[in-house]
Amino acid sequence: MPSYDALMGFETSFKGCVFSVLDNEKLDLKLLIEEMDSIDVPSVFICPISLEPMQEPVTLCTGQTYDRSNILKWFSLGHKTCPTTMQELWDDSITPNNTLKHLILTWFSHKYLEMKKKLEDVEGRVLETLETLKKVKGQSRVKALKDLRKLVLSHVCARKTLLENGGAGLVSSLLGPFTSHVVGCEAIGIIVNLDLSSDFKRKNLMHPSKVSLIVDIMNEGTIETKMNCAKLIQMLLMEEEQEQEKEKETKIEIVSSLSLLVGLLRLVRDKKHQNGILIGLTLLKKVLSCHESIRSSLISIGAIPQLIEILPSLNNECLEIALYILEILSTLEEGKLALKECPNIIPNVVKMLMRVSENCTQFALSILWAIYKLAPEECASKAVEAGLASKLLLVIQSGCNPVLKQMSSEFLKMCSVNYSTSSIFISKCMLTTTIQ
Repeated sequence: MPSYDALMGFETSFKGCVFSVLDNEKLDLKLLIEEMDSIDVPSVFICPISLEPMQEPVTLCTGQTYDRSNILKWFSLGHKTCPTTMQELWDDSITPNNTLKHLILTWFSHKYLEMKKKLEDVEGRVLETLETLKKVKGQSRVKALKDLRKLVLSHVCARKTLLENGGAGLVSSLLGPFTSHVVGCEAIGIIVNLDLSSDFKRKNLMHPSKVSLIVDIMNEGTIETKMNCAKLIQMLLMEEEQEQEKEKETKIEIVSSLSLLVGLLRLVRDKKHQNGILIGLTLLKKVLSCHESIRSSLISIGAIPQLIEILPSLNNECLEIALYILEILSTLEEGKLALKECPNIIPNVVKMLMRVSENCTQFALSILWAIYKLAPEECASKAVEAGLASKLLLVIQSGCNPVLKQMSSEFLKMCSVNYSTSSIFISKCMLTTTIQ
């Protein structure tokens, strides 16, 4: 942190600049501190009591300085000591530290000037880039979009400036049937980071040709592009839901396309990027919830074995969503068959019981139940060998919801009936009395 002497030198260096600011804008120290609450402040400006920048620094007879409101509050609690040194005060008067206050105001004013200039520079660059974008094509257009995307990702004020000056409409107009892959990637990377109105999304993004392009780009792009496309499609699906609630006919038919489902599964299978997996699984869940008709399509392209394969590598949040999707697919006959044919499906799902959350346990149990209905004896045997009995007993004895306990109890009974050797089953449970 800068020393007091260094700060005095700083004050001299910027004195003319600061006085100009103060004269022209009459900056208020309290407002400056509130406006720039996220910047690192020199320790000499910090009140030892509140650990916040001082607005009215005052000095005690011990030489320690505090913010006026904080030290007065300290005195009002009956203290007669210096908070920092704990020395008894031989004089309870407080002296305004005008030099330090001026230093604080000088420092914050300079930082404010820097921030203001930076914001003006960013706004100017956004406006200039938008003008360029209206005139250029080919590689020049790609460069302009790349520059604009960097600004939008780095600065909140860039996003605001872009929206206020028609930039969202300009960028979205570049998405169409003949848009090149690279232009589409950059344009989507900009749009997905903007706070767009419902009206804008309906008029500018929900056209089938645009959504189709987004899906195509998701299948061909980098991991970042795939995630951006998935986020944008999810935004549009949420808009579709809201429109349906208002009884308006706005549908994104493209969500039922195999191309979208294939693209999402590719995103989900990329184990190196947990964020991408989460985004992909979240969109899959959304699509399944809103469009029941695609469930069979998802099973037909091999979603179930692919999801089962990645279960062990998922974090808790992703695991719960993946099990939810599998549980939904297990309600279809073809889903049950696909689950049964997955190698080591039963041991892998048994491991999920009582592992992450109550929801995970319920989804896993529903999946096992679906397999059990197809092949009771085979399922019971493999499940008990994998330690299902003890897991079910844990569920029954835990504080889980009654529905889950009832499911576990019934499953336990069915396994004991279908398990080939009842005595072995009982010994595996290790809790004979409870089972009986």
